[in-house]
Amino acid sequence: MKQTKIFAEVLEDTAMDQFNSAMEQPFTVSGALMPDAHAGYSLPIGAVVATDGMVLPAWVGYDIGCGMCALRLDGIDADEVEANSKDVFDLIYKYIPVGFNVNEQGKEYGLDGLTDKGKEIAKTKKHDRALGSLGGGNHFIEVGRDEEGNTWVVIHSGSRGVGHGIAAHYMTVASSDPTKLEQEFDETHQELLKHNPGEYDSHKEKWVTKKMGRLRPKEGHYGFDVNSQNGKDYIQDLAWCLDFALANRKEMMERVIRAITEALDISCYELDFSELINRNHNHAVERDGLWIHRKGATHAEEGMMGVIPGNMRDGSFIVQGKGNPDSLYSSSHGAGRVLGRKEAKRKLNMNDFTETMEGIQALVKEDTLDESPFAYKNIFDVMRLQQDLVEVVAHVRPMVNIKG
Repeated sequence: MKQTKIFAEVLEDTAMDQFNSAMEQPFTVSGALMPDAHAGYSLPIGAVVATDGMVLPAWVGYDIGCGMCALRLDGIDADEVEANSKDVFDLIYKYIPVGFNVNEQGKEYGLDGLTDKGKEIAKTKKHDRALGSLGGGNHFIEVGRDEEGNTWVVIHSGSRGVGHGIAAHYMTVASSDPTKLEQEFDETHQELLKHNPGEYDSHKEKWVTKKMGRLRPKEGHYGFDVNSQNGKDYIQDLAWCLDFALANRKEMMERVIRAITEALDISCYELDFSELINRNHNHAVERDGLWIHRKGATHAEEGMMGVIPGNMRDGSFIVQGKGNPDSLYSSSHGAGRVLGRKEAKRKLNMNDFTETMEGIQALVKEDTLDESPFAYKNIFDVMRLQQDLVEVVAHVRPMVNIKG
């Protein structure tokens, strides 16, 4: 009997079906669903699954390394930030591209550590220009204050286009069968074999590669043996994407602090990253001989610091992990959606959205209605359900919220 644990109280049938299907796989050892779980692609968002000797790109997802970072800004007066919140808001948008936008000029970031295919994707996706950009959807930047009046910067973002491209590549390879393409080439290119045997293999490789490039990922539980070449390549490129996602968040953190100090007319501020909290919630990591996949779930080993965001109105929680084995040493990665994006825009109205965001400098308009607090589960209920997983250290309520 495989060990499973459901921490969610509100869970649609589709998410449960996806989880049960994952647990039926022969390589799956154990799994858990966090309190914020809801349906996703192949595996629910908020799922944590441990496998024996297999790594599944679709169980990590498209935004490899998507996660949270938070930094307390000692010496920055929260009242001053709030009094100058409009200037802070405007300057952050000035210094950080959001949505599909990237920087006009790229910032050098090495490709060492990537496979040849990974390097090709990174260059195609202009990873250097994406460094220091937020993205869209539920990605955000917040400047907030905790119960003791400390100023915090909280950032949610990932590996941008390069992570998506690398994920899509491996998800396609995992869900496709290149052997069948090779057989198709052999069946249709006998004349080439007969007249140009020396060039046959190189033509075959190029043909199969081109065909694979036209394929798209299929939804399902497709993966790689971790000892196979594809498995090793994915793990290698995954590690690079995790580092790139962190570098992206750190670059944005520097720009946010530049915006704050400029708005407050602070001539010198010493940025100290030694206390930076950084937690990925889309990754696969080896632990005790198993591969733990977290898809929208926060790593929460005992004593490990983390960040759990709620929504545009209720802010984020700084937490410390309790290392609970029932959750595979994990916690929720947020509040979790109760309304899909299209459904939210159909059902929610701007008056409620505007009223509930009063006092917070934010982009409150039709384009961000799908990110309204009403599109998400109640974050306080979600935190209550995971008292055995994390301890709350601070609650950071937003003064400034930035969306793509």
